[in-house]
Amino acid sequence: MSGAALLEIDNLSVDFATERGPLRAVSGVSLTVGASRALGIVGESGSGKTVLSRAMLQLLPRSAQVKGSVRFNGRELFGLSRQALRQLRGREIAVIFQDPMTSLNPVLTVGGQIAETLREHLGLSRERAHERTVALLSEVGIPEPERRARQYPHQLSGGMRQRVAIAIALSCEPRLLIADEPTTALDVTVQAQILDLLAREREARRMAIVLITHDLGVVAGRTDEVAVMYAGRIVEQAPTRALFKDTRSPYSQALIAAIPKLRAPPHTRLAAIGGAPPDPTRPAPGCAFEPRCRYAQPRCRTEPPRLAAVTEGHACACWFPLTEPTVLSA
Repeated sequence: MSGAALLEIDNLSVDFATERGPLRAVSGVSLTVGASRALGIVGESGSGKTVLSRAMLQLLPRSAQVKGSVRFNGRELFGLSRQALRQLRGREIAVIFQDPMTSLNPVLTVGGQIAETLREHLGLSRERAHERTVALLSEVGIPEPERRARQYPHQLSGGMRQRVAIAIALSCEPRLLIADEPTTALDVTVQAQILDLLAREREARRMAIVLITHDLGVVAGRTDEVAVMYAGRIVEQAPTRALFKDTRSPYSQALIAAIPKLRAPPHTRLAAIGGAPPDPTRPAPGCAFEPRCRYAQPRCRTEPPRLAAVTEGHACACWFPLTEPTVLSA
């Protein structure tokens, strides 16, 4: 990825102890996010996307066993004191969680929650924090920001609550924003508004963003690079345009095929990936996608493929990467 490295993840793995045995949620992931760049992390539910994002900032339960390295602006995050992490979160790295109703405090006004962040990290006075809160609500497109600041989360729509969560994340001018499924449970129109808002704010503030989603259509046109995850591993990584035009992983191809086509006739059956994701407590000896892959061959059942370059800047974890260009229809 071009630009100076802001976030560097090196060989990150996360394990949990379960009644069925050890569960590896993330396995040997390495990623780099450049300053002011946008990285999309895509995969089905259970692929390890959210665990990866929480591991970056040590937001996992104490029972999680995390190995590897995470550096932000050249500073190793693992091993930092709790106070140092508290100062980093929100101030330099901000997070938007999946469900704004559960990430917002139901007994505090939305304005009070934004002002609390401003006073904690920036040391603003009560009056200055209130002024900045109203300005932030206006910036993220909430009408009547003065009145809305006095309301509680349950008094706002899902789209407005997500805008409040974005305002909190942007309040301290972070250098990196991690957005974990920021449009979950929102209707299509509101989804587009939220994604466009994030794109505008990223451009205006020149911040880096990690956009986590299960929908490849969300990252198209909104990210510089995409990493596709399956069963805790990265199976393909490439510049966004290259990933869509020259898909090499059968799993990425299947995800793209599942995107609804605007020009498809009414009642057209949506493409689906057959089978189910693997049981993470029972890892297969070969490629995790092999049971669902129509291109699978005997080697795929016995040897796990490693992520390797197929062209400059484009890597794929597959013994038999696709060679035919992907044909996308509207």
